[in-house]
Amino acid sequence: MSDGHDGHVSLPGLRLHYREYEGEGRSLVLLHGVASNCLIWGPVAPLLAGRHRVLAVDQRGHGGSDKPDSGYDFATVVADLHAFLDACDLERPVLVGHSWGGNVALQYAATHPDRVAGLVLVDGGFMEISARPGATWERAEREMAPPELTHLTPAQLIEGAKRWQLGEIWSDDVEAALMGNFAVTDEGTIRPHLSRENHMQVVRALWEQKPSQLCPDVRCPALFIAAERESEGRAKEWQEMKRDAIARAQTLLADCQVRWFADTVHDIPLHRPRELADEIAAFATAIEE
Repeated sequence: MSDGHDGHVSLPGLRLHYREYEGEGRSLVLLHGVASNCLIWGPVAPLLAGRHRVLAVDQRGHGGSDKPDSGYDFATVVADLHAFLDACDLERPVLVGHSWGGNVALQYAATHPDRVAGLVLVDGGFMEISARPGATWERAEREMAPPELTHLTPAQLIEGAKRWQLGEIWSDDVEAALMGNFAVTDEGTIRPHLSRENHMQVVRALWEQKPSQLCPDVRCPALFIAAERESEGRAKEWQEMKRDAIARAQTLLADCQVRWFADTVHDIPLHRPRELADEIAAFATAIEE
């Protein structure tokens, strides 16, 4: 399997980092979620390489890419992606987006329908936050704000992560993906690459986005891959919203398949990399020119 190699593209006012895995078949562009980075695709991308040219991108504000103080609305992030595809000479790739990356991929496919061969939304891209019963911006702002972690050392962060869902699936790849979200200060504590202010710009954009209005503009085949597991309270409410959102999207998209991954955490690329890679490869191979 290919370990990939790092590259950068310089766009107007922005330098993006990506990791590329070489291959001969249709190109795949992998987009991470908010406050994540391209290393979340570390277990998946090598399984796709060879059959496909694979590029996992650090979006603005994340990982090894530039971190401007603005531009986290969907129009700007989609423009970043469009310029990236042009710079890498990618005409009609399959876009694969995890979490917020799914929202970016959906927005791109609706904005530039002729530039996308297929769309894979991995536990993201279909939720309409503002449609949640009783939803207000104030509630979303409070519930979706990032945790304050800057007082932690890397060792303390890892110890805490192992007590959460990631502990169930811990590996070197999980640790690399987690630590790829942070820099280490001279004092030995962590600092997220995505600042709190920029994170909240992403949250605001998610609040304003209406996936149900974007789906009718998508012309390419789509594959939804969604995690599900037994849950209670707010997690159960989100699970029910996810099912409703996917069912609604299926009625709005001309060509939509759905795969549910049972007993799986949100970070499917880390939890079920082999199964996820198999689904993506089968979908991409089946797409006709």
